[in-house]
Amino acid sequence: MVIVDVECRSKTFLEESLEEMRELASSAATQVVGHVFAKIPSPSPSHFVREGKLAEIATKAKEARANILYFNVDLTPGQARNIEREIKLRAVDRTGLILEIFGRRAKSSEGKLQVELARLNYILPRLGGLGVVLSRLGGGIGTRGPGETELESDRRKIRKRIQRVKEELEKVGRHRELLRSGRKKKHYLTAAIVGYTNSGKSTLLNALTGAGAYVADQLFATLDPKTRMQNLSGRRDVLFIDTVGFIRHLPHTLVEAFHATLEEVAQADVLLHVLDASHPHASACREAVEGVLSEIHALGKPQILVLNKSDLLNEEASREVQSRWPEGVLISAKNGLGLEGLLARLEALVPEHPSGAAAGLPESAGQAPEAFQG
Repeated sequence: MVIVDVECRSKTFLEESLEEMRELASSAATQVVGHVFAKIPSPSPSHFVREGKLAEIATKAKEARANILYFNVDLTPGQARNIEREIKLRAVDRTGLILEIFGRRAKSSEGKLQVELARLNYILPRLGGLGVVLSRLGGGIGTRGPGETELESDRRKIRKRIQRVKEELEKVGRHRELLRSGRKKKHYLTAAIVGYTNSGKSTLLNALTGAGAYVADQLFATLDPKTRMQNLSGRRDVLFIDTVGFIRHLPHTLVEAFHATLEEVAQADVLLHVLDASHPHASACREAVEGVLSEIHALGKPQILVLNKSDLLNEEASREVQSRWPEGVLISAKNGLGLEGLLARLEALVPEHPSGAAAGLPESAGQAPEAFQG
């Protein structure tokens, strides 16, 4: 694992980045056998890291018997290929590692399409490097034309597949728009649950609605959004939408690929921003989420800051957290603590139930109609 600092920050940054990359690698079912720190204020255009550091990486990788190199930065396709030729190991940057995790996590057909689009766009300029196997992408798309090299044929197949996946996702987008129109006609209020990955969003959805969403103490445990309904004191039915977790410097290719899903956030009436209050770098996590919300034009929406995992805080830490974020609601989604206060805050944002809006509502307040399930 190669942890690079290009801005000459403190050693703390390198250690924090290493910890994040360890968590990402663990989520990709990869064992970390060693790491190298490198401060590179002027990255090499050809290899990113300089010649001396590259030799050190090669030596340590050989000693640790590593079979892959993970970088905490994004490499250009040329840099990745050059490193691979030099060290004879596959070089995967941070975006590539996140895509590996997403490939493991996606369960729904929509989630798989979104991940496939992101992976295809990532792989296309990297064809020819080590570890890029076209057969894994779903072969059988077209045949090689006269005079085409194998590489040209692979690129053509990938471009055709990208176009086909985009068309499928456009259909998904239109379908989601129809669902949103139906919600508006029935006066459903939508509350999108957003937050840094592993902040407890799915646990909160379960606590509020009994949804039974998959929960795990790992990054990006939930990729496929789930939508469930709950009634607020008989006044208004709220659709809670659990969304994909955000992360610092979320790769733009993922923001583009998950456009249909992230649009649910942009179109929601209220955002519940779940923050792991016990996280040692909670402020940075909040900033990362707000950065993504800004990118998808959702930062200005009505928002409730949900300070989760209070069960991991002692009394002094709880006071410090509430002092730092007085606008937040301190809860433990896992233990069901503080949910009454959160619902009261949400209810204060909700207008009175419009006349006649109750018509056609489902009998169960714990789950949305099948058409609304993500």
